[in-house]
Formats: sequence, C-alpha cells, structure tokens
Amino acid sequence: MMEKLEDLESFLSNVDKISQLVEHLRSSDVEVQQKALADTDCYIATLDEPCRTKVNKTTINTNPPLQPSLTTQNDSPENFMEIMERDAEDRRVRRAAKVKKATALKDKGNEAYAKEDYETAVKYYSDGLAELRDMQPLYTNRAQAYIKLGKYKEAISDCEWALKCNERCMKAYLHMGKAYLGLKKYNEARNCFEKIQENEPKKEKLVKEYLTQVDLEEERDSQEMNAMQEFDKGERTATIVPQLLEKLSRPGQMHLFYCGGLELLSQAITDSTGQTLFRLNNGFSIISSNDTVRSCLLQETNDPDSDELCASVLKLWRLICCGNDENQKLLMACPVSRQSIVQLLTSEHASVRNECLTLLYLYSQMPHSRCLAIDNLNVHMLVRNLMACISEPKQQQDNTAVNILENFAAENRFHIHVRNMLDDFVVVPFTTMLRNISKSNHLVLPSLISVLGSLARDGIIHHRLAHDPECWKAFLLAIRQCSASEYKDILYPLLGLIINLSAITSPVIQELAVSLCDCCLSLLKDSDGGIITRAAGVLSAVLPQSSEAIEHVIQREVVRTLRWLLKGTGQTATKYAIKILIVCTAASHLAREELLKSDKKLSILRHLLSSSCDEMVSGNAALCLAHCLELEGVASRLLGTDIVLLLLRHAAGDSKRTAVQRNAAIALGKLCRSEPRHMSKLRELHGLEILHSCVKLIS
Repeated sequence: MMEKLEDLESFLSNVDKISQLVEHLRSSDVEVQQKALADTDCYIATLDEPCRTKVNKTTINTNPPLQPSLTTQNDSPENFMEIMERDAEDRRVRRAAKVKKATALKDKGNEAYAKEDYETAVKYYSDGLAELRDMQPLYTNRAQAYIKLGKYKEAISDCEWALKCNERCMKAYLHMGKAYLGLKKYNEARNCFEKIQENEPKKEKLVKEYLTQVDLEEERDSQEMNAMQEFDKGERTATIVPQLLEKLSRPGQMHLFYCGGLELLSQAITDSTGQTLFRLNNGFSIISSNDTVRSCLLQETNDPDSDELCASVLKLWRLICCGNDENQKLLMACPVSRQSIVQLLTSEHASVRNECLTLLYLYSQMPHSRCLAIDNLNVHMLVRNLMACISEPKQQQDNTAVNILENFAAENRFHIHVRNMLDDFVVVPFTTMLRNISKSNHLVLPSLISVLGSLARDGIIHHRLAHDPECWKAFLLAIRQCSASEYKDILYPLLGLIINLSAITSPVIQELAVSLCDCCLSLLKDSDGGIITRAAGVLSAVLPQSSEAIEHVIQREVVRTLRWLLKGTGQTATKYAIKILIVCTAASHLAREELLKSDKKLSILRHLLSSSCDEMVSGNAALCLAHCLELEGVASRLLGTDIVLLLLRHAAGDSKRTAVQRNAAIALGKLCRSEPRHMSKLRELHGLEILHSCVKLIS
C-alpha cells in the first residue's frame, strides 16, 4: 500500500513540475525561455514514470541533454510544446481506453453484487483497479463487497484509497464507518459517520440513524460482557435463567407446566443481565419452537388454559424487551412472535389483549423500536386490529391502543403503509365514532384526531382526507354535537385538523363551506379562547374557497365580530382575524362599509400597522386598508392621523416579506391619489423617492 501511495504522490509531483516548465517556456522573456529549455532537457533525461508495471509507456528524448538553443528549429519552444501536446494526447487516449475497460468491469462487479455473489464482485472490482488505479467508485464498491464478506480491514483500506482519490467521498466514510462497526471499533465508526454530517449537513437524519446503530451495538457488547462475567462468577440470578430455559425446552408438557415455568422466568429476569442471558441461551428459539406454546400463540388450540399460556408468553416478551434493543430486534425476527403479536390484539381474553397492547406500546415509544415493528409486522392487520380495539365500547376505557397508533403515526414509513388502507381501516371507523360521540368513546377521540393530523403530514393522505365527503360531513356533525354538549374537549383538536386539511382547495370543502363557516361563527362567541382562535382559523382557511360563504358571514355581521377579536385576543387569533377581514373587504363593498361604519378612522388597522411585530399581520393590515380606501371619502377622514408615516415605514422597511412593502406602497398610493393633501405630508417625510422605489414591487 505504501508503494501505491508513493506512486500517486510522485505522479502528482511530476504533473506540477511539467505545468511549471510549460508556463516558463511560453514566457515572453528570452532568458526565462532559455532556462526553461535547459531545465526541460534535464528533466526529460531523468524522467522515470513511477509505475510498477515495468512498461515504459512514453519515451521522450532518451539521448543525453543538449545545450539549449533558441536558434535551432528542433529545439525551439514551439517544437517542444508540440511534443508535449502529442504526448498528452497519447496519454489521454490511453486513459480513455482504460476508463472504458474499468467501467465495464465495475458494471460486471455491480451485477455480481446485486446477485449477492460478493467474491466475484470483488474480483471484477480488483480487475478494474488493475486497469485504472485512481477510479474512486471501484474502491468504494469493493469496500462494500468486502463488508458483506466480513473482510473489514480490507474494506477500510479501500475506503482510505477512495478518499485519496476524492477527499469528500461520503460513500468512503459511510463504508469505513460500517467496517469499523464490524470490527467493534465504536469510536472510529462514530468519527466516520460524523465526518459525513460535517461535510453534508443535509444528511443529518441518515447520520443519526447510523450513530444510533453504533450506540446499540456498543450497548449490546457491554451487556453481553457483563452477563458472562456474572455467569462465570456463579451468581444465582445469572445461573437460574439458563436452568429455567432448559426446563422449558422439554416438549409435550401440560399447559400449566409451561405457564409456571414462564412465570418463574419472568420473576428471574429483573435487569439487563437477565435479559441478556435469556438471549445468549437461545431463549427466543426455545419459546417459539415449542409446539404447545406455538399452537397457543397462533390460536390453533381450544384448550381452556391456552389463553393463560399466551398471556404468560406475552408478559415474558415484554419483560425481556423492555429497554433492551437487541432483544427487541430478535423478537421481531421470529415469525411466530410477529404473527401472534398482531393477531392476539383481537383476543376475547382480556389479559391476552392487554398484554399484547402493552408489548406493542413498548415498541411504539422509541423511533428505533417503532421502525423495527413497522418493518416486520403486518401493518395493515395491525392498524385494523388497533382500530377495532379503539372502536369497541368495552375496551375504550384503556387508551393504550390509540396511544400506540399516535406514536406510530410519527413515522413517515408508517404513513406509506397506511395510504393503501386509509379508507377502510382508518376513515370509516373514525367517522363512525365521530358521528356518534358518547360517554364510551369521547375520551379517545381527541387522541384519534391527533392520529389523523399526524397522518395528514403525508401529502397523499392529506389530499385524500381533504377530498373525502364522508369525512367532512362527520366533521360538521361532530362540531354541532360538541357545541351543544359537554364534549367540548373534542372541539379544539377537531378544529385544528380542519384548519390543516383546509390548506388544500377542495370541491368538498367548497360545497360545505357555508355550513362550516356558520358553525365557526357561533364558536367565535365561545368562552374558551383556544376554541375561538381555532374557529377563526377555520374561517380564514375556508372562506377564500367560497364566495357564497363570504356573503353569508358578512350578512351575519362577521366584521363586527372581527373588530372585537382584533382588539384584545392573542397573536394567533389576530393573524386569523385580519386574514378573514382581508378576504371579506376584498370581495365585498358591504364589508368595507361595515368596517368604516364602526371604525371611521380605521383605528384598528392603524394600530396593527404601528404595534404589530408580525410582518404578516402588518402586511395584511396595509392590504385591508387599501381595500377600504376605494370607498369615497375614506382618505379624507384620515387627514391629521399618522397614516402616511405608518405606511411609509413599512414601504421603506427591510421586511423579509416583500409583500409587506408592496401592500404598504399600494395603500400609500391609493391614499395620496384619493386625497392629494396627503401628498404634502409625503413630501415632508421625503417619501416620494421611497414610493418610487416600490413601483417595481407593485408591478
């Protein structure tokens, strides 16, 4: 390897030397040219290409160096340049041929790798490197194949060479990290993965996953070392686990025999050492390969004691997996456990069902274990059975099922699975419950609504929910029912979900817009500030989709209500309220008149322009003012106020949102055109130049 490194460094040094000589030969200074010719002849005479192939591929001027002379045609700089250019072209052609051969060999190696024939892949990659020593992908591809073969040191060497070809090769750091992990050199592995994040910050999520894997591998090693030390010391707690597993491996015993053994084993496993000894003594295979246990877990027997045995196994699995990632991974690798965990959710036996939910909840709590479950379980059946648990009145006192769904819904890969079963397994049971809110289901509905909100982060699911008529009809019924009953705790999350889904323009929303807005107008008078804010949010999202709804809310005196909201509510409510006011004043002459009737000098809008720290609110206030200035006499009413100064500040500001400057400039232009006396104030404040600079924003 040191020889290869010396070759590469020598080659790069020669390139630098030749480049310098060529530059001097092209100099207009005769003395510099003469010295360059002398140096060139000496260099060519001593040139020895650092290649271990023993083949002299290029011979230039093998005769002893002559004295440089600019008078001889053959020794002229132009002649030398021609020689050098021909040599460079020859080298280029030869390299192109090598690249072609090496690429073909790389492709063959990739084909072999795809077929999991890693030995053959290594051979092709090696042959490619024999053709072209500095082809970085060959090194990283061969490193990947070496990792599959467990040849971690060779993989690390190849990654080091890949980094000499390209010091920013992230694949090299990735494979090197994996190889160090294979050698259990955890700090070195972390350094490699962290180098990826250092060079490519956008890869943070990927790097985090690999660093988590390093932590888990290191933790597993530590657990196994500690467990074996305790076992070697002969500690009773360390020896009892293997003894109990040996007894449980006996075939053909009664159900109660295995129930007793599992109970004793559950009592013995009190810490990480017990969990690790269970794993090291083949505990998973002993349990899953037992015919009696397996038939109970898969519900293939009618024995009266089978439910008790199922509950005992599920309890044991929960204990050995709690806080132990390696055990969680092994449990998910077992076909019997994967199948039974999902199926037993619908067991009629309460203890079995509850143990199953508790085990699944354990998996749902951390990102790593969630991904394990999602990748290994039948997600369609899991969602269906969890929704059945949630929908069953007898089971709704326990929120575990909906909490599991809520946790899993945080993962994008879960969303992908749910897309294909959204209507039948999620929307239908959800809307059924929403239409029939009662004492038996109202406690789980807020969490279930939260699940829908998490799922709606997925673009495809969001679109389908926004266009689902049954979903929106259920929303309407639920709002009306909750408004008239004690179930107002459902309103807050439900209105939040509606705001989220209303971000998409939908024919269904347009059709139901009047009814939705009617419900929300009533909620604006609620005593709960959170509900008022979210009702305003729904109005701000739905009104732009329906002119009919706009006319309806104006007739119901929404402008007066909005003035009240803008006076004393929180920042979020103010954002929603000013957005609603913009929609109404833009679409309706009546809305502008209603605003002027109750606020002759538009003090509310001027207050927002002067005091709001939110650029969106300021910009919308300026736009709303511009709408009102289209009414005759409004500009005159504003004489003597600070309106010119307020608008000028926003037009001249360095807002991140150019819309703020544009809206302020539009309002300022309308103000001065409607009432020329404002122009003198504008001149006094040196604002004409500022207004002129805003013309490009308006256009």
